[in-house]
Amino acid sequence: MGLDFSRLLSDRSKQLQPSGIRRIFELSATLKDPINLSIGQPDFPVPDAVKRAAIDAIERDHNGYSMTNGVAPLRERCAAHIAQDVGWDTPAVAVTSGTCGALFLMSLALLGEGDEIIVPDPYFVAYPKQATIAGGTAVRCDTYPDFKMTAERVEPLITKRTKAVLLNCPGNPSGAVMTQGECRELLELCRRKGVLLISDEIYDEFTFDDAREDYANGRHCPSPAREPGSQEDVLLIRGFSKTYAVTGWRLGYIAGPAALVSEINKLSQFSFVCAPTPLQYGAMACFDCDMSGTIADYAKRRDMVVERLGQHTKVTKPGGAFYAFVETPDHFANSTQLVEAALKKNVVLIPGEVFSDRDTHFRLSFATDPRKLAQGLDVLEQLLAAAPATR
Repeated sequence: MGLDFSRLLSDRSKQLQPSGIRRIFELSATLKDPINLSIGQPDFPVPDAVKRAAIDAIERDHNGYSMTNGVAPLRERCAAHIAQDVGWDTPAVAVTSGTCGALFLMSLALLGEGDEIIVPDPYFVAYPKQATIAGGTAVRCDTYPDFKMTAERVEPLITKRTKAVLLNCPGNPSGAVMTQGECRELLELCRRKGVLLISDEIYDEFTFDDAREDYANGRHCPSPAREPGSQEDVLLIRGFSKTYAVTGWRLGYIAGPAALVSEINKLSQFSFVCAPTPLQYGAMACFDCDMSGTIADYAKRRDMVVERLGQHTKVTKPGGAFYAFVETPDHFANSTQLVEAALKKNVVLIPGEVFSDRDTHFRLSFATDPRKLAQGLDVLEQLLAAAPATR
């Protein structure tokens, strides 16, 4: 007789359900040559210089543990990049096992029973679950219809239990990009209320030209970290996965208040231990790679999605990342019904309920071969333009 895991499993584990994205992946695995517009993974190869740097590190026997907060040369490159990009002076930096690992440790460091963190709705799927695992509650901030987490929307949600506000810009699943003015107002609100502002910027370099703003050091994605004095009250989370296509390397980094960075390092010692050492050395080469041509190519894909689907339904133009969060037309009961109809035609999407308390939109990833993307849009235009045969 087997063990009774209904008794052995913790309440924490029992209350979590598998990611809805994984369910879609499992369904798509049964399809023959699907048009996959679901996965949040770049479709271009890792730059050769980055591959070579990782291979060289392995061959030089950099294969053991690193310090928990990362190898010194990578920390120094990250710190120098942040100093140049947002103007922080000698920021406290730590390398993490992906940005998701950073977010998880941040939740453990900040949240306990009864504590709250305000997250956008729609949200990256891990946000509410990580808060739950930590014992806290993710309070959803409704950002429809433009998907911007503005101070006006956040302020009514702040209570005595609020520990932090989590901003994702550019956003997943929407691709929405805040203006610098909106970032400033949100930071000012957090300062007045005495709560931490966390800025998840995994797509910071994956910002399209029409959403970038001018700064003294060039055109960049808006960020609360660009505001004076922000390194004392903003936790900045960035990574390498999306911009350089190293999603499997699991490498991110954090910067911000030294006391919080230290606490996250402490938690990492008893969980992830350290990020993969040879890949940390490989990631150093990322800072010397020019990805502007790739980003410009993705902007063309973005424009094709907005132009074609915008003829049939509302599509808020993404300013960054590689997703469109598309409104489901009224002749479908919800986005899940539309996604199921698309699956029957070999097109894979993600329903909005995976990212939101609503099921009114679906996420489309244009991180795929442009020819496949065009084929998928052919199918979607047919579905969006006419009522389904069966209800």
